[in-house]
Amino acid sequence: MSEFHGTAIVNIGLLATPEGDRARSGKAQDELKKQRNAYLLSENGVITGIGTGMPPQKLLSKYLVIDAMGSLVTPGLVDAHTHLVFAGWRANELRLKTAGKSYLDILASGGGILSTVKDTRAAEESDLFDKAKEALDNMLALGTTACEAKSGYGLNLKDELKQLRVMKRLNEEHPADIVPTLMAAHAIPPEFAGNRRGYIDLIVNEIIPSAAQEGLAEFCDVFCEEGVFTVDESEEILLAGQRAGLMSKIHADEIRAIGGSELAGKIGAVSAEHLIAMKDSGIEALKSGGSIACLLPGTSLCLGKPYARARDLIASGVPVAVASDFNPGSCPGYSLQLCMNLASWQYRMTPEEVLCAVTLNAAAAVNRAKSIGSLEIGKQADAVIWDAEDLDFLCYRFGSNLARIIIKKGSLIK
Repeated sequence: MSEFHGTAIVNIGLLATPEGDRARSGKAQDELKKQRNAYLLSENGVITGIGTGMPPQKLLSKYLVIDAMGSLVTPGLVDAHTHLVFAGWRANELRLKTAGKSYLDILASGGGILSTVKDTRAAEESDLFDKAKEALDNMLALGTTACEAKSGYGLNLKDELKQLRVMKRLNEEHPADIVPTLMAAHAIPPEFAGNRRGYIDLIVNEIIPSAAQEGLAEFCDVFCEEGVFTVDESEEILLAGQRAGLMSKIHADEIRAIGGSELAGKIGAVSAEHLIAMKDSGIEALKSGGSIACLLPGTSLCLGKPYARARDLIASGVPVAVASDFNPGSCPGYSLQLCMNLASWQYRMTPEEVLCAVTLNAAAAVNRAKSIGSLEIGKQADAVIWDAEDLDFLCYRFGSNLARIIIKKGSLIK
């Protein structure tokens, strides 16, 4: 692109985007800026102009021109919850699940997360990188231009940092943006069976400080769930993360409502995630604490669980993000397009609410709303040209990749 002044997307049938540099909630989540017959200009990876009609030909001669051919253009999608870096798969668990074994039953028997821990510990860093890069390539082709990635399959100092270093390299070498989250509190590893205190001390005294000092993580997350980490344990770990400079996220109320969402509000977590079993008190806590509800419809689909209370959250003024939860066990898929479909059908969200949930609100959930998540002057030029004329079709059609052209930081990716 060195011979061009920048990139111009022209002949946009409908440009649809949320606006602002923070999460939108309530009725505001349903409000988008929509421009027909639009164009978008970018220079040095940043949006410099948005307008209607066709820019003067003299101006366009300096740009790489991309013809949207009358299609829908939106911001690049942001996946605010993934477990991107891992070794192996867990297809063998499908038969267990269809036979009635629960997620926690499989974990308690040494499967689930602990199975992936075994594989990830044995894997070379280069192998983890190659596997994650392949997934990230596919995610980008589906319109996901940025994603969060959690550790949590190392469960010791060496292998947690190994996962985080893979994320750092991906962020440096891959077009997509990666936001790293330390999740050493994903399960109790086998070597600490019967010694929960010992593992929590390891997380608080060694893993968190090391990840923070090396600049490998921005967030700290905990699986606050029956049979995993209690509310008190989760609070101790997340506050230790905050003292080290790591913002808080929490896996809360996925299977049992034991107080995770209430804790999120109490400590001011940036986001609380899953929330399938959330109580009214949890909604109130997220509202008062300013936390974003990050909902994962693909996990409900895979586990055969109820869908989170998106409409109640929106009605209560809690910002809602929607993410994939890509991982080898409870959601072995990374299509945010499918999650948008599920959010429409199962959460009963409007297409406008859904788009906001996978762009601006998702960006806010990973502390990136000032730079990505909307198509506005001064923000990063991340955009998707869809094989769709409007948002209704994008949320309605499933089973095919509707992302026709991907622009990342002003560069043509696909």
